[in-house]
Amino acid sequence: MPGAEAQLLKGFEQALAKQRLHMVYQPKVALRDGRLVRVEALVRWDDPELGAVAPSRFVPLAEQHGLIDELTTWGLSTILNQWLKWRDSGVDTCIAFNISALSLQSLDFPDLVERECEKLGVPTDRLVMELTEGATQPLIKLMDTLTRFRIKGIGLAIDDFGTGYSSLMQLRQLPFTEVKIDQAFIADVDRSRDCRLIIQSITDLAHGLGLSATAEGVETLQQLRLVRELGCDVAQGYLISPPLDPDSLKAWKLKFRRAWPAMIAGESFKSWRDVEADTLSEGQV
Repeated sequence: MPGAEAQLLKGFEQALAKQRLHMVYQPKVALRDGRLVRVEALVRWDDPELGAVAPSRFVPLAEQHGLIDELTTWGLSTILNQWLKWRDSGVDTCIAFNISALSLQSLDFPDLVERECEKLGVPTDRLVMELTEGATQPLIKLMDTLTRFRIKGIGLAIDDFGTGYSSLMQLRQLPFTEVKIDQAFIADVDRSRDCRLIIQSITDLAHGLGLSATAEGVETLQQLRLVRELGCDVAQGYLISPPLDPDSLKAWKLKFRRAWPAMIAGESFKSWRDVEADTLSEGQV
């Protein structure tokens, strides 16, 4: 193992052992009315020596060196306890949680998730498990595990949809509840007729199969309005909100709902943060 990789692995093992990981949460809103429908939990690691380490670096290491189950167990416990804190503060939402295909090789993994939910009193329908499209290539063989999630009321989302080669087959055979349209299509939706056609087609396909369609990576008002017109159900991206620390979600929710009408109304709107500033200056809390 190269020295840099060995250092990274050692640091990650220490981060797991010493609770140096934390979660941030990116809101997803309904395009019909701007309502918060769920948040995506994203793991972060800020190392005292290495600095901020991206999940794209440490998650593959966890998979390769037998640490993915420990990371998944930590993540599941963290988000379920956070859901309880939000509920007690008056915020009742769903949480999407990214899982590794390796975790699904265990047929009893859905039972573990259900037990954790029951132990803490979290309804299973407040959870959505997210899988990247690339990760789903071998998952046809794991139909039983995925189906058991659905039987238990836990949602399944396919992430980064539209960039793989067997997408349609996966949608037909696997029990997904949500399709997340890859942000590469969203980025060019206002400049590319082809992207608009692709988004429209994926959305229509999702609806035809009884699934919801989420637009990922929404960063401009024009993108927001177009994916709304094209029939997407949910939007996620930096225009809506960057990933938040958990204590910020309740305040964000209140401010965003005030801003929503202006966001979809006219070209004069700049950002929901402007509405937040205007609202506070008028003394409306």
